[in-house]
Amino acid sequence: MSAHRLVPESLALLTEGYAWLPDLMRAEDDTALTLRVLGKPALAMRGPDAVRYFYDEEHVRRHGALPGPVLSTLFGHGAVHTLDGDAHRQRKSFFLPLLETDAVTSSAGHIADAWDEAVPRWREQPEVALFDAVGAVITRGVCRWAGVPLAEGEEVPLARDLLAMVDGFATAGPRHWRARRARTRQERQFADLVTRVRSGAVDAPTGSVLDRVQGHRDASGAELSPRIAAVELLNVIRPATALSWFVAFAAHALHSWPEHLERLRSGDAEFTTAFVHEVRRFYPFAPFLGGQAVTELTWHGRRVPAGGLVLLDVYGQNHDEGLFKDPYAFRPERFLARPPGRDDLIPQGGADPRTGHRCPGEAMTVGVLDTLVQRLARLRYEVPPQNLTIPLSRIPTRPRSGVIIKVRA
Repeated sequence: MSAHRLVPESLALLTEGYAWLPDLMRAEDDTALTLRVLGKPALAMRGPDAVRYFYDEEHVRRHGALPGPVLSTLFGHGAVHTLDGDAHRQRKSFFLPLLETDAVTSSAGHIADAWDEAVPRWREQPEVALFDAVGAVITRGVCRWAGVPLAEGEEVPLARDLLAMVDGFATAGPRHWRARRARTRQERQFADLVTRVRSGAVDAPTGSVLDRVQGHRDASGAELSPRIAAVELLNVIRPATALSWFVAFAAHALHSWPEHLERLRSGDAEFTTAFVHEVRRFYPFAPFLGGQAVTELTWHGRRVPAGGLVLLDVYGQNHDEGLFKDPYAFRPERFLARPPGRDDLIPQGGADPRTGHRCPGEAMTVGVLDTLVQRLARLRYEVPPQNLTIPLSRIPTRPRSGVIIKVRA
């Protein structure tokens, strides 16, 4: 390991994207380093022990750590992601039912129905941009499950806005401003929906996500404002629609390694889940996660002052040779021999989703992808010539073409 040195702030993040932190750690021959990000001292780390350290609220807090542009696009100001302690646990209780088997099964069923309804329309089109088409499918299905009313065709503009929020969170320029406009528009519409539910003008199915968010109370006992209720309702629907990225990646994997098709078509549930885990591990989505040091911290001899940034290297950990043999090979079988450890595979964060900041919708993510990947494998389609490259410099990235397919009868 080289001498501990402060890596200077650099524009490399903008040019290297997902490879930025892994390359820096490789140069230091370590899984921890100190650097400067946006002019602030920062400590970067990876590995299961680092995950547990990062999610310990005595070490790292999320309040004040997320940049304003990320809140204005991806999560929303005042979202659960910005809270700590009792306030976080109370708000998180709204999301915990997403962990239950019934919720996973029900959401996957609604989204599968929306897929089945869409396929006949896809057959009538000369070609389909899978990324966008799946966004509309998931949006319609998850809104049905969540109790959010949608008129025919309304899923398309809503999906476009939800995908824009994700697509623009880590960039400047047109994508970012498109994301801000999308969030402002949908927060306004969902806040109006919550207000109409509370006034009795709109019915929210008992026990639905819409019903629970309009009646949820924070740690103080006060009901959420319509805007904050809208933010958290979007924080259920938006991540579900973001599975479009993983479905596009799954299609990319099936095109690149078609030898996996038969086992998926056969309905092999264990292999399907292993395939889904490998898609989530292999393909890049979140590059890293950030928080603020509660006190002066020392990790593996590296120090960061109180208030400094702490970064968890998600992409680097998911491609760590010490955790995943041949990490740059796509091998679903690795998860047949050994299911992923809780703090090993962290595409949606680490630690306990019931008490920490790990995404409570992860079980739903896997359940929905299990269902859609099998449907994708059974779908009869062709992949015409197109640009399927996945640029690591773009965050979040995806196949450049969006995966164009021609669905056959």
